[in-house]
Amino acid sequence: MREIVHRHLGKVVAGAAIAVAGTAVMIGITLPGTAGADDSGGGKGGAAQSAAPAGQGEGQSGAVAPGVVEQAPAEGEKGKGRDPLTDDEMKRVEQLAVSRQMFNTTEDVEGDRGPERLTVDLADPKAGELDDPNAPRRADVTFYDYRDDTLVTKTVDIATGKVVATGTQHGVQPPLSSAEYAEAATLLIADPLGADLKSDYKDATSKELTSPDQLLLTGAVYRAIPGGQPATLDKCGEHRCVRLFPKVKNGPWIDARSFVIDLSARKVAKLGR
Repeated sequence: MREIVHRHLGKVVAGAAIAVAGTAVMIGITLPGTAGADDSGGGKGGAAQSAAPAGQGEGQSGAVAPGVVEQAPAEGEKGKGRDPLTDDEMKRVEQLAVSRQMFNTTEDVEGDRGPERLTVDLADPKAGELDDPNAPRRADVTFYDYRDDTLVTKTVDIATGKVVATGTQHGVQPPLSSAEYAEAATLLIADPLGADLKSDYKDATSKELTSPDQLLLTGAVYRAIPGGQPATLDKCGEHRCVRLFPKVKNGPWIDARSFVIDLSARKVAKLGR
């Protein structure tokens, strides 16, 4: 965009350092993990990297939707040794990692049945396997269970298709996935506190903001600091909370840093200035 935007927004410049003033205040800022952000979309997809600055609510809403565990695909293309996981391996281990019991007792970010998939990575070799060119290839698959705010890691032996280790952690908040960014934006747009975001989007585009698909989304995990936020956000860190850095497609960033979305409690709060 190379034009003067009407009303109170001021000058908008195409590129990374975009300066705008608005009701939620669009400003030129350097955003963590977004220096090379493209304009291809911000909806659901693979994992997106984010920073995790130090800084809930309560409860989980909605009935869990029915579903079934997908059958793991055929083995497909396989890597060797410490080669990165192939696409086929990633798809297969992701399905193998989720047992029927796990699927039926976990919830994703939207409250549907099954855990929220975060990452699939080649597992580190064991101490005695460091110099073994024929050491088993294993994959670590991480999930977030919104039912009880648990980070779950499943280690899958790629050759045998068996889960060889399971780890669970509470209070650990890795970078968020694209699906989690999209759900956070959905909650903010639907909340009364999202009025400024929608107003700035309309000023920049002359269109109504109704869906996260209209934005490019990145963000950062938010952790509570004692006395540093509204009481409704005091569980952030135990709960999965996010500050969004939304960007108008082919347009300016919108500064939404004062808003925190508690994905676990499905609530939105505003930090004091």
